[in-house]
Amino acid sequence: MKNFYLPTKSAECWKSLLADPSKHWRDGYSAKSLAISWESAGGFPSEVNAAFQSSDSPVFRGLEFVAGFPEFKIQIPPVTRRPSQTDLMVVARSGRELVVVAVEGKVEESFGELVSDWRQKDTQGKQERLHFLTECLGLRSEQLDSIRYQLLHRTASALLAAETFAAARAVMLVHSFSQKRTGFKDYSEFLKLFGVQAAPGIVQSAATRRGINLYFAWVEGLLG
Repeated sequence: MKNFYLPTKSAECWKSLLADPSKHWRDGYSAKSLAISWESAGGFPSEVNAAFQSSDSPVFRGLEFVAGFPEFKIQIPPVTRRPSQTDLMVVARSGRELVVVAVEGKVEESFGELVSDWRQKDTQGKQERLHFLTECLGLRSEQLDSIRYQLLHRTASALLAAETFAAARAVMLVHSFSQKRTGFKDYSEFLKLFGVQAAPGIVQSAATRRGINLYFAWVEGLLG
């Protein structure tokens, strides 16, 4: 993985960073919708900022955008498997405190395979990765069959990125552009594992993992 990043000039700059630009860069799909939304805002889009401002925590009410890294790759064990690629990793600050926000964009796409389907081919690499994810998130393997796999590694990516940037707080934020709220049920089932009843438009405190305060948020924007 490369550790050097160049500033973007427009949403179109995000296209080349995708794993498969010809497949994923399309009108009405999450990659392009997310890029247009955040680039147009020059930082937090209004619906994201509204979720932070409605928080009970002064840390989020005072949050300032510092930098965003589209298609941010972070290695999750085992190193022989490809890195987890987050749609947008944001580093923000509130006073002297850093906060990392892992943004997952969605329109009508799902959160991918259920864990039960993902581990049908139970290779050694998958066993190692699932063991790491359960340890990282403080979950048990038997809880996960009905959970979408992408939610696991995106949340772990938020925590690992927070460690990288020495941030005390990590947010896994779903930025949805779906008029049908597609995927919210899967998101809700995942949050139940942390004892959280999911609600849109707010930042919800979940747990402390790896010494980092973990939060979740679901925000809804309009397709550009």
